[in-house]
Amino acid sequence: MKPFRRARDGAIVAVFEREEAEIIARLASESAELVEAVRSGVDPASDPALLRLLPDAYPDDAEASVEFRRFTTDGLAERKALNAVTVVEALSAAGGVGNSGGGGSARGRVEVRLDAQEATAWMRAIGDIRLVLASRLGIVEDGDDGDVHDDETAMLRAIYDWLAFVQDTLVGAVWKDAR
Repeated sequence: MKPFRRARDGAIVAVFEREEAEIIARLASESAELVEAVRSGVDPASDPALLRLLPDAYPDDAEASVEFRRFTTDGLAERKALNAVTVVEALSAAGGVGNSGGGGSARGRVEVRLDAQEATAWMRAIGDIRLVLASRLGIVEDGDDGDVHDDETAMLRAIYDWLAFVQDTLVGAVWKDAR
C-alpha cells in the first residue's frame, strides 16, 4: 500500500495492492451486514462485536437502555452500514473488487480517490471494522495483545494492526488540509 495523501486537486488518494483492496472490501461488506442485522431485529447484545459497534448507553439501567436503543439503533446502524458501503463502492469504482475495470492496473494496484465526505466515511468504517476485529480477538483496550492462538487469529491481528496504519494515514491526509 502507498499511504493516503492529499493530491493537488484536493482528493485523498491511496494505492492498494489488489489483495489489500479485496480484504478491505470484504471486511466492509461484512461490517455492513452485521449492523444491518440489527435493523432486521437482531439484538446487539447477542454478539460482542455488535455490542462494540452499538454500545449500551446505560449499562446499569436496563429500562433506560431499552428506551435509548429504541430511538437510536436503527439510525446508527444505517449510518454505519452506509459508511461501509461507501468503502466498498470506492474500491469497486477503482477496480479493486469484482472485475478488473476502473482504476486498477495490470500490476494489480488499485488507486482510490476520495472526496472529503468519502474520506470521513472511510475513517468511520475502518474504525468500525477494527472494533469488530478487536471484539473477535478479545482486544479490550490499547496495549492488549488479544487471543492470538492459531494462524487465523494471527492473520486477523495482522489485519487489525495494518488497518490502524491505513486509518492513521487517512486521518493524516485529511488533517493536513485542516491545519
